[in-house]
Amino acid sequence: MSRVCQITGKHPSVGNNRSHALNATKRRFLPNLLSKKVLDPKTGKMKRMKIATSTLRSMTKKAK
Repeated sequence: MSRVCQITGKHPSVGNNRSHALNATKRRFLPNLLSKKVLDPKTGKMKRMKIATSTLRSMTKKAK
C-alpha cells in the first residue's frame, strides 16, 4: 500500500530526528491520508481514493 495522495501526488519526505546532543537519525514524514469516496467527473461514478486531508479541505473549499 503506497502512501501517496492520488490527486496531488503528495508522498513521504525524509528528514532527521535531532536529539539534544544533535545526533541525527533518519526519519520519514508521512502525509496524513484518508480513504474517501470521490465522484469521478469523467465517469460520473463514485471511486474510492486515498487523499491527503489538506487536499480534501481544498476540495471542499472550492466546492463552496
